[in-house]
Amino acid sequence: MTRLVSAFTSALLCLASVAGSTAPSVFPTGTTIYDPELAWNGYTVLSPLSSGAAVVIDMNGNVVKRWEDYNNAAGGPARVLPGGGVIAAAGARPPHQESLELVQRDFDGNTVWSFRRNEQVETRDGETVWSSRQHHDWQRADFPAGYYSPEAEPATTGANTLLLTHTNRVEPDVSDVLLEDDRIIEVSPEGEIVWEWMASEHIDELGFDATARATIASAPGFSETRGSFDWLHINSATYVGPNRWFDAGDERFAPDNVIISGREGNVVAVIDRDGSIVWRLGPEFDESEELLAIGQIIGQHQAHFIPEGLPGAGNVLVFDNGGASGYGAASAVSPDGDNIYARTSSRVLEIDPVTLELVWSYRSANFLSWNISGAQRLANGNTLITEGAGGRLFEVTSDGEIVWEYMYPLDDGGRNDVYRAYRLPYEWIPQLDRPDETAVTPPPSGEFRVP
Repeated sequence: MTRLVSAFTSALLCLASVAGSTAPSVFPTGTTIYDPELAWNGYTVLSPLSSGAAVVIDMNGNVVKRWEDYNNAAGGPARVLPGGGVIAAAGARPPHQESLELVQRDFDGNTVWSFRRNEQVETRDGETVWSSRQHHDWQRADFPAGYYSPEAEPATTGANTLLLTHTNRVEPDVSDVLLEDDRIIEVSPEGEIVWEWMASEHIDELGFDATARATIASAPGFSETRGSFDWLHINSATYVGPNRWFDAGDERFAPDNVIISGREGNVVAVIDRDGSIVWRLGPEFDESEELLAIGQIIGQHQAHFIPEGLPGAGNVLVFDNGGASGYGAASAVSPDGDNIYARTSSRVLEIDPVTLELVWSYRSANFLSWNISGAQRLANGNTLITEGAGGRLFEVTSDGEIVWEYMYPLDDGGRNDVYRAYRLPYEWIPQLDRPDETAVTPPPSGEFRVP
């Protein structure tokens, strides 16, 4: 596996992401490819990182709804519920990658529910405020994987909410420095914290060998700006949801267990309600023929179980970013022992969690998003992919044919990265008239000219 100097690796990957690794099939923004007969048609909800809004587009790329006053710069998905309401993060706390509040609004923008009374923190202005400290992910208990499936219809109110949050603490088993640790909490509709889990208390269960543990203890990613070490960098935390494995007696996959993705460690794991890690993928992928067939996962995002009612239900779907990550032995090309694995391409993987068979995958030339991103299984068997770093969204069939593609335009700050996107049925936003669906066929590349 390629090993690169950490700082040099990051620079190269940033350049690769900008220089064409997220190139669309054709170059205009908006919808660039669309086959209404093969695509799973509906609205697509976007979480642009810098716009401060949750955005809904139709299949032809027209913006049909925006909710302002959100803040996706902290990292986190906007999700639309049946009836046209939305939930997303609001308020930022730089330099920490976290939000101050999770807020649900109705179609007209009125606040329905919010949560921020997790921890008191100090802002840059020196003010002490209550904050959710949410980052990267959240999910309602009645909304498996956080996206549409025909066998689940989340309620507008009344469900518990899972939040991925930060907390600062010293845990000598991890490192002697102050950690910006990952803390997962479950919150009742009344805002009471009814369950919690802290990553640093379970480092012994994550599969790191002695060399990797020594590297982690040296805190190679310590941030002077934040004054802490974001050692595992969990970027998704999702209820497992109802599934066939549990129905057949495999208690590891109880519906209220939680599947997490730890980007820095290349680890995907399932946590049971007692806090134990009961299933794990990574950090190394050379321990069996099945893992060798999967190949090294690097810097992954949005690991989740495909919900019941969708093709592939019960399998794990994960966006394997590539880029650079992983802890291990220091060397001339990785002097700090971090970012020991690197790959300049992304993959989407579907894995049977019991046999570890690689059921399906998608990769192609010029497909790379070294951060953010995700994938959603659609009801017709297609997969919606968010290639987030370049603002490219596309839908592929099980054979890998692109049947819809959309490029998010650059904003005033010159950014177009999209944290995550979700497709939902038209009827989930009844306030909008069903839009026209007009096919978009890209011209032959030799004939295309910018007007």
